[in-house]
Amino acid sequence: MERRQIVVVTGASAGVGRATVRAFAKAGAWLGLIARGTDGLFAARDEVEALGGRALVLPCDVADAAAVEAAAERVERELGPIDVWVNDAMTSVFSPFLETTPEEFERVIQVSLLGYVHGTRAALRHMVPRNRGHVVQVSSALAFRSIPLQSAYCTAKHGIVGFTEAVRTELLHEGIDVHLTMVHLPAVDTPQFGWVKSRLPRRPQPVPPIFAPEVAARAIHRAAGMRRRDVTVGFSAWRAILADKFAPRLTDHLAARFGWEGQMTDEPDHHDRPFNLWKPVPGDHGASGSFTDRAARSSPFTWLNLRRGWFAGAAALLGLGGLARRRT
Repeated sequence: MERRQIVVVTGASAGVGRATVRAFAKAGAWLGLIARGTDGLFAARDEVEALGGRALVLPCDVADAAAVEAAAERVERELGPIDVWVNDAMTSVFSPFLETTPEEFERVIQVSLLGYVHGTRAALRHMVPRNRGHVVQVSSALAFRSIPLQSAYCTAKHGIVGFTEAVRTELLHEGIDVHLTMVHLPAVDTPQFGWVKSRLPRRPQPVPPIFAPEVAARAIHRAAGMRRRDVTVGFSAWRAILADKFAPRLTDHLAARFGWEGQMTDEPDHHDRPFNLWKPVPGDHGASGSFTDRAARSSPFTWLNLRRGWFAGAAALLGLGGLARRRT
């Protein structure tokens, strides 16, 4: 009997992490669910079990390295050897840099960067001795093209790229067959825009075009079964990364001009609302945010990107066929 795939997802209670849990559960995986919000974790567990799977609820702040290690140990003990570890937990602050307190900036780094470091370490401690496994880092176009009002979050995402590339080279040097993939996301409709700490005068929003979390989740799930170094989701993310590579000064000015207003709706924000920087916001918030009516449910660019090997193979076969016909 074939063993079930064992997958750990951080940030599993809501947003892209919650959608990713559903994607793996539909494929028959058993899951370790890591997040701070227990309401969302138990709801995610119920969804996995409704699909015939099994899930462990692992309440954990990913900024706590020892707690992340303990969660990994429990998954190994109760579910089995971890095959895939998805780092997705995040928090952020919408604020001009000079208005962001040092404590707020540090907290974003602790969760959105060091959380990935702790998760990767916990996964590799188990995967490296077995010489197999896959770590998926949920990254962003903001890992390459920073925007105003999210300096801490952009710093974390840039750090994920540098950290992952360094670890990847170490694994290659040692000849270890554990793969690391980064999945760079576009703007996604998740609950974070309703619970992130904000000093903006109006309600935060993802910079359009906006995608449904299921688009990201499908890409993450598929990436976990591939040997790709990077996967970019959405043409808008690819365009931003490419523009920053070849025209960084121009993209600086474009971000300065359009990145400010583009992150706000026309509705005033209520700064006394709960936010999740220091502790989770109670309740089950699901995968989607409040921009569902504006969120694309599919991405032809991503579909093609994830299958580019097929197209390259087909093109090669067509080329060989044409060459053979010319020779005859």
